[in-house]
Amino acid sequence: MHALPSPSHLGAGLVAVLVGFTSSAAIIFQAAAAAGADAAQASSWLWALCLGCGLTSIGLSLYYRAPLLTAWSTPGAALLAGSLGSFSMAEAVGAFLFSAALITLSGVTGLFARLMQRIPQALAAAMLAGVLLRFGLDLFVAGGNQPLLVGSLFAAYLLSKRLLPRYAILVVLLLGILLAGWLDLLQLQRIELSLARPQFIAPAFSWAALIGVGIPLFVVTMASQNLPGVAVLRGAGYLQVPVSPLIGWTGLASLLLAPFGGFAINLAAITAAICAGPEAGPEPQRRYWAAVCAGGCYLLIGLCGAGVASLFAAFPEALVLAIAGLALLVTLSNSLAGALQDVSQREPALITFLVTASGVSLLGVGAAFWGLVAGALASAVLNGRLNRRVG
Repeated sequence: MHALPSPSHLGAGLVAVLVGFTSSAAIIFQAAAAAGADAAQASSWLWALCLGCGLTSIGLSLYYRAPLLTAWSTPGAALLAGSLGSFSMAEAVGAFLFSAALITLSGVTGLFARLMQRIPQALAAAMLAGVLLRFGLDLFVAGGNQPLLVGSLFAAYLLSKRLLPRYAILVVLLLGILLAGWLDLLQLQRIELSLARPQFIAPAFSWAALIGVGIPLFVVTMASQNLPGVAVLRGAGYLQVPVSPLIGWTGLASLLLAPFGGFAINLAAITAAICAGPEAGPEPQRRYWAAVCAGGCYLLIGLCGAGVASLFAAFPEALVLAIAGLALLVTLSNSLAGALQDVSQREPALITFLVTASGVSLLGVGAAFWGLVAGALASAVLNGRLNRRVG
């Protein structure tokens, strides 16, 4: 009975994919267009990314028995959309390979894990809370735009948490789809299913692309995706999972799939929080099934190519924002509690939270990284030294 996933695992996995896909799929196609990709090549990009996310999520989660959900680098896709215009598709693939090689090297050598061991737990929790804050706020912003839909989902969430806590998010998801259809908010005419056909692109290497695209892609992926991803695992209590192999495997997956458009596969943060949180099931040791279910969904999406993107695009924005916000409420509250628990780190943690929540971006690197930098500096000044170990 315990060998198979439960409905709560399936619901969390579906919500994670829904949130991840609807929030960033359009950016993938923008990045592909910036590189001069045609429709078939853009579909291949999606196939490669979904294949990499699906296989690594399933494989790593089953091996480590932890909800190890991976994702493509959304900040990386945004970076590519603005920087690939002057490079050929072959040069872009060369930059992808270079970035993936650097990520793999970081995992194999253990450099990234050693860096993470020097970050106090309070700062990691504060960074995660800052990342999640906008999802909690967007829940109520969406309520102002679609009060009937979001208000009904909010009421259903509270009742389900009281009566059926294991299935609260699944109930909200199913009810949201039914309500959106009843309110005529589903854009079903946009759905077109088609199979993907991988397109191999031989790489070309130029110094301009390696330095101008490859290195920034590596930095953004590590700082804005893998750092928060590790923070999610720690915040959820999965401290036994070694960091270096995770980074190494995601880097290797990116390396193998780069010629098909898989520009960067990394640890997920927001969507991983959905699979690792209490909403994915009451037993932490079985929540890995949520990431396995999400990985299966990614494989299905990759098989069907860009056509499945239209399925997710059919959902109204308010529905996606409401489901994401409700699914992350518990994780956000736990992160805030963890950030403020250590009195000596309370002010540095608050600084980390505020900088991260501000969304500031400097030198192409996102706010999560700069939040950690600001908090670490504050901790060093206020406490005399940085904690050497997490905890």
